[in-house]
Amino acid sequence: MKGIILAAGYATRLYPLTIDTPKPLLPVHGRPIIDYIVDEMNTIDDIDQIIVVSNDRFARQFEQWAAIRNAAVETGDIPIVVLNDGTTSEEDRLGAIGDIRFCIEKMRIEEDLLIIAGDNLFTYRLRDAWRHFRQHGDDMVLASRLGPEEDLTRFAVAVVDDEGFIVEMEEKPAQPKTDIAVFATYFYQAETLPLIAHYLQTGNNPDAPGNFPAWLYKRKPVRCYLFDGICIDIGTPEAYADVENIFPKSTAGEHRES
Repeated sequence: MKGIILAAGYATRLYPLTIDTPKPLLPVHGRPIIDYIVDEMNTIDDIDQIIVVSNDRFARQFEQWAAIRNAAVETGDIPIVVLNDGTTSEEDRLGAIGDIRFCIEKMRIEEDLLIIAGDNLFTYRLRDAWRHFRQHGDDMVLASRLGPEEDLTRFAVAVVDDEGFIVEMEEKPAQPKTDIAVFATYFYQAETLPLIAHYLQTGNNPDAPGNFPAWLYKRKPVRCYLFDGICIDIGTPEAYADVENIFPKSTAGEHRES
């Protein structure tokens, strides 16, 4: 299995914080956001490589970060490679799904794939979700039931049957049909990967990674894994200023053998 971290966005809503620093490298409790994601990916037994896809503007910063992380490979951490998608602005970016295809083609990936947004801060155990994926063997999205105080129109929202399969899904619906919000973490089978190129070749939206499973579930089964915990969306400078009051300090390493 390969792991892709999507980190090619420009996070313009967070300006001026992200003018010179990519959002995944903003610190939380003294560590970059992306460190917490990699810590959790390191608990998954069969990932043998993590691919961070960046834009040309921030690729060098990610390469410097990856060099530090890769110094720990001998201790059992998964090696990291950074891919530069060559884009330089909001105007020419590939979009999240475009970047997924870019990684698949560039790295010639033909195996199962975990895809996760590089700005995800979460408290659930990624290893538990991976076990669920391995147990059932279906393409899978991660989701959570949100309370009435949350604005579900900012998320992909899913309707799920009694067996855990998606029967309806819409990205940022004007009128959400359920309280199940899908977050930007996805497990895909190797056989599904060619459908990503097909999705794009047929003129579908390359942005917002939730658009692909919203298209995919109509063509093959897609399972929904409801996680226990929180996943934080840092969308504004005010939200970033408050994140350390919400997100606990890292407990990396405590769950590797659990």
